[in-house]
Amino acid sequence: MKQVFSHSGSLSARRLTARGALLLSLTALSACDLAPRYAPPHYVVPVSWHGQGPFKDATPGTVALRPDWWTLFGDTTLNGLEQTALANNADLQAAAERFTQSRAIVMEARSDLLPHFGMAFGASDNKSSADRLFRYKGPITASDEFYSGLASWEPDIWSGIRNRVRVQKYYAQEQAADYAAARLSLQAELATDYFTLRGLDAQHAIYAQSIAYYQQALHVTQTRLDNQNATGIDVARAQNQLYMTQARLLDVQAQREVLEHGIAVLVNEQPSTFHITPVDELSNVEPIVPTGLPSDLLERRPDIAASERRMAQANRAIGIARAAFYPHVFFSANGGFDSNGFNLANLANSMWSYGASVSMPLFEGGLRRAQLQHSWSVYRETLDHYRQTVLSAFGDVENGLSLTNRLRAEVERLEQGVETAQKAQTLTMTLYKGGADNYLDALISQVNTLDARIDRVQVQARALQSTVGLIRALGGGWRQKDLPTPDATMTFGVLQYSGLHPTKDTL
Repeated sequence: MKQVFSHSGSLSARRLTARGALLLSLTALSACDLAPRYAPPHYVVPVSWHGQGPFKDATPGTVALRPDWWTLFGDTTLNGLEQTALANNADLQAAAERFTQSRAIVMEARSDLLPHFGMAFGASDNKSSADRLFRYKGPITASDEFYSGLASWEPDIWSGIRNRVRVQKYYAQEQAADYAAARLSLQAELATDYFTLRGLDAQHAIYAQSIAYYQQALHVTQTRLDNQNATGIDVARAQNQLYMTQARLLDVQAQREVLEHGIAVLVNEQPSTFHITPVDELSNVEPIVPTGLPSDLLERRPDIAASERRMAQANRAIGIARAAFYPHVFFSANGGFDSNGFNLANLANSMWSYGASVSMPLFEGGLRRAQLQHSWSVYRETLDHYRQTVLSAFGDVENGLSLTNRLRAEVERLEQGVETAQKAQTLTMTLYKGGADNYLDALISQVNTLDARIDRVQVQARALQSTVGLIRALGGGWRQKDLPTPDATMTFGVLQYSGLHPTKDTL
């Protein structure tokens, strides 16, 4: 009997040793990662920018812009609008919620790496029909009560689960970059609309001044007609000039009201009650902003970061598709008490079961190969999109440099044109009042002066808008280091059960 017991104990020990070796081997295999080695592609970038603008070069490592870049324009009204929009814009808040949701998905995927435990209990009372077919002797009523614990675990042998977790982490990073891009887009759109509105304010002031001038000219012409020193054609021309200018003023007022309503929506205000006090001139200054080096642009643009994170996700998806070709192991255990009475806490009523299952695809009609080919194609597609995003980013900066440079020079020429046009208008009107010139020359001078002043204001507004566009093309002060790390996308610990109330994430 002793030998029997010794042999049985040795057998049990060997079984335990074999099971332990199996677990150790599964743990070792779990280090196998089938995803291809990933590194963001490197492109040859120019040493310097081709276009030139009213900006200064930055040394490597210098932050090109501050996150609150709009303060460089020195406009307190714009500063207030930007702060209000960042705090209240609904689309921006929705983008922040998408980032929060992506972080929750990370935790969902991560839960599959750990064993799952649960419990089940229940009771039933049953009665069978006394007249049923093939009725056996015995009671027709029975009761059943059970209480059990459940456990299950799938070892991540081929890193399929971990690659899914990494995909979700990269997706959360992508959403963070998309949020930064949405924030920059909101800031730039608001600044662009604001400078357009201020340009309309300046045009309104110019038209109002011109209307007052044309009314005086009409009065002079009418007086000369009464004194038989002018013709009815001169009066008709003066009236036409006045009425056309008044019509243009009404058009500017309509554009301003519509634009003001759009700004109200951006700052989450009611358009019917929102109002921006008009100004008489466009006095915003061109800011001095360092453009930095072209090689730094890849770290400044949130859209480039989002595109790169999509590429990283596609890379990990290849590993998931490869893992589907290999065996998958699943462990489960169940134990508890089961009885037809309420005396559950009895060793005789105990029950348990444990086991492992292995599944492996043998023939699925090319399903796995199709999924793997699809994942590779998706990865190459993201690579193409990334390359296009980078190229478009360089094009945006070069366009911004060209526009800011040319429009700035155009404003200087228009300033000179306005001065000469105003001189001609004054001289011709003086000659007309003295009877030394006809009204047609005075009218042409008035038209030239009005057009020159309006063109100058419009180009000034476009120059400010192009500066905003260039700042947006440079990333608006965003840096890749602002992106959360993959581990920072996890919102709570495995055993954390407090402090889980939803809060607004700071990005």
